[in-house]
Amino acid sequence: MDLTGKLLIAMPGMGDMRFEHSVVVMCSHNDEGAMGLILNKPASDVRLSDLLDQFDIVPDPPSRDMTVHFGGPVETGRGFVLHSSDYVSNLQTLTINDWLSMTATIDILEDIAVGKGPERALMMLGYAGWGPGQIESEIAMNGWLTADPEAELLFSRPDHEKWEAALKLLGVDPLTLSAAAGRA
Repeated sequence: MDLTGKLLIAMPGMGDMRFEHSVVVMCSHNDEGAMGLILNKPASDVRLSDLLDQFDIVPDPPSRDMTVHFGGPVETGRGFVLHSSDYVSNLQTLTINDWLSMTATIDILEDIAVGKGPERALMMLGYAGWGPGQIESEIAMNGWLTADPEAELLFSRPDHEKWEAALKLLGVDPLTLSAAAGRA
C-alpha cells in the first residue's frame, strides 16, 4: 500500500488530540515510514508575514498575508509549503502527484514574497511522521480513512470545513461515524 498523495481523514475517537478532526495529505510513504502535512489546523499565533520578517524577506509588492498551519507535531519550527505544481524550487521540490508538490526550502518564501511563487499554496510549520508500518497499523485500528485529494478541498475550502468535506469525498456523513471499531 502506497499512500503518497492520498488524504488521511481522522476518525472520531482517535485518541490523539493533535489529530482530532484532521485531514492530512501524505507527501511520502514507503517501507521506511510516512510523512504528511495537516491541512486544516491554522496556527493562531503565526502568519506568513511573521516568517518573512524572521528571515528578513521584504515582500515586493506587499503581498497578501497567508495563514500558517500546524502541519504536525514533528519539527514544529521547520516550514513546509504545500503547493500547486506550477512552481518548482531551484533547490528542491518534492512532486506528490501531477498537480501537487511540496517545497521546504527558503527560496519558495522569497519567491512568494515577490509574486513568483506557486499559484496556490498552504504554509505549514511541522509535519506528521510515522515509522515503518505505523500508519498501516493506525488505519487497521480504525484511526484513519483514506481518500483521493481534490485541489478545491486543499486550497479553496475554509479550514473548518475540510474534515467534513473530505469525508463527503467518500460519501460518508460525519454523523454516522462511530469511534468504536468492530469486526463482522
